[in-house]
Amino acid sequence: MTGADALLPLRSRLRSLRTAPFGADPAGERMERIRRSPNFADGVFQNPVGARTRPSGSTLELMKVYFRKEERRHRAPTGPVPLHATTLADLAAPPATGLRLTWMGHSSVFAEIDGRRVLFDPVWGERCSPFSFVGPKRLHPVPAPLASLGPLDVVVISHDHYDHLDMPTIRALAGTRTAFAVPLGVGAHLERWGVPAERVHELDWNESVKIAGLSLTATPARHFCGRGLRNQQHTLWASWAVSGPEHRVYHSGDTGYFEGFRDIGAEHGPFDATMIQIGAYSEYWPDIHMTPAEGVQAHLDLQGSKPHGVLLPIHWGTFNLAPHAWAEPGEWTRDAAREAAQATAFPRPGEPFEPAGVLPVDPWWRAVCRPLAHPWRVRKAATAAPEAAPRGDLDLAGER
Repeated sequence: MTGADALLPLRSRLRSLRTAPFGADPAGERMERIRRSPNFADGVFQNPVGARTRPSGSTLELMKVYFRKEERRHRAPTGPVPLHATTLADLAAPPATGLRLTWMGHSSVFAEIDGRRVLFDPVWGERCSPFSFVGPKRLHPVPAPLASLGPLDVVVISHDHYDHLDMPTIRALAGTRTAFAVPLGVGAHLERWGVPAERVHELDWNESVKIAGLSLTATPARHFCGRGLRNQQHTLWASWAVSGPEHRVYHSGDTGYFEGFRDIGAEHGPFDATMIQIGAYSEYWPDIHMTPAEGVQAHLDLQGSKPHGVLLPIHWGTFNLAPHAWAEPGEWTRDAAREAAQATAFPRPGEPFEPAGVLPVDPWWRAVCRPLAHPWRVRKAATAAPEAAPRGDLDLAGER
């Protein structure tokens, strides 16, 4: 027996002591399928292009920035976040155009697509954390009880980070009849939390499944995974293309910018609406989250390099996860979308809208945020180069 062999029982015992919120590691046939994936190499899932998954630069400097008193004040609203309290009346009648989106905050979106009901990355918990007493806490209440959404056809999960995969929410949904579409390996978490295996559809990148008349395809993303201190990279992360008989939507999950958006758009687009991550960015992790300017560019890439459809910014406004000001993602996205002449919706959390109808565009966050500087404008002026012009201020978050 080798030293490594002797450690195996200890590792097994440690895994057995892991509390439920941490989920479960893939094992057995699930792990064998992961090993056969073309996206799995050297014992871990790989990104479509290289990506630093740990903060770059000085950790001490990052901590100074994150805990500096004046900057902390800007990372939270000055008062209650304006919500639209979603009611049964809002959702009782089917969307007149066949497509309606309701942003519930962060990356949680309720999508009604051609008579089917899809819930992306539902997080109804108070904290995105394995613990009830510590971790990022909501900056606003959930705008509607989970049960008020009514029967769901499918729940779609982008990856297993706590702000996208929430155990209390999944346990509540486990008692329904909804199906789940998740990236490869994530099913192990769901099964531990009570979701029957037959209701879980695990997909590798570029694999599709038909559920209730919808086609759901897991598409590549540039991110990482994990719910514990020891991140084994054994669960995949994904973006999602979902199409019905008449409409197509895209949900980015979490991702850094990469050229693959063009390929996704060519294969599955153009989209009537995209839900794009534009918050929790930082120069300390430029490869795994997008700035608002990158998010707008990603939308354009998905649409064949021209304005089309509607962009719904997600992954902001609900949890404090990065050093930038709380409302900066909304303002920056508004600026970048205007420059690109791209239609963009800015609903209050809980406010339903139809992409083919009148879009909510009021900058509602201004009522509850401190004055914002415009670092994106300063950086753009300082770093503009002729060859970078088509992407605007795409690379600004990665500048050193």
